[in-house]
Amino acid sequence: MKFAGKVALVTGGGRDIGKSVSEKLAAGGARVIVNYRSDEAAAQATVDGILAAGGDAVLHRADVTKASEVAGLVEAAGERIDILVNLAGGMVARKTLAEMDEAFFDQVMELNLKSAFLVTKAALPKLGKGSAIVNVASLAGRDGGGPGASIYATSKGALMTLTRSWAKEMGPQGIRVNAVCPGLIGTSFHDIFSKPEGRAAVAGNTPLRREGHPDDVADLIAYLASDEASFLTGTCVDINGGLGFS
Repeated sequence: MKFAGKVALVTGGGRDIGKSVSEKLAAGGARVIVNYRSDEAAAQATVDGILAAGGDAVLHRADVTKASEVAGLVEAAGERIDILVNLAGGMVARKTLAEMDEAFFDQVMELNLKSAFLVTKAALPKLGKGSAIVNVASLAGRDGGGPGASIYATSKGALMTLTRSWAKEMGPQGIRVNAVCPGLIGTSFHDIFSKPEGRAAVAGNTPLRREGHPDDVADLIAYLASDEASFLTGTCVDINGGLGFS
């Protein structure tokens, strides 16, 4: 029970990687605030599963691109937050530069970058010595992403930069800040935005010859959030089956 007595806030915690992370932290003894924006049924199922397994979780709806709703989310966590996982995000759509407009640019940047800024800033007064922040970036932030993903990739690259900057800023306070950079993970994200043949080709080009599973990423996030990673901060850890390194 490495997280016993700790409070964890997981944005986008209701499904896919967020579901796995919420379950992993709760199984380790944490009280988990599971945030969602639109898919209430999936988020509720996540909370119900945690409670049925003897864990502690509460559901809270908030659009984390809006400061007023973020304030309510952080308030729901209680007096302190020991673990913050900034996972909420998305691509919205695949668009080339010629196809996108200013509103689309703003929407994607707000969803992936501004959300992490707003939640972390609001949570900061409740983050004490020994607490951990884990941002969820992407392989796209390193390689520019696939077709039509330039703004998504840019937002994730910026989140990696924020991770390194915040690690320097918050380190003297005893707060660690790290990021994970998933490659192809079997989630609804790719069900929506990636073609099956493309996914199969990418998986076939990884040294491990498979897609990742949400649990793979959740295990890494849980490690970075744990005291076992107490001397790790400012890292952006790739988890992609070796893609890009073979």
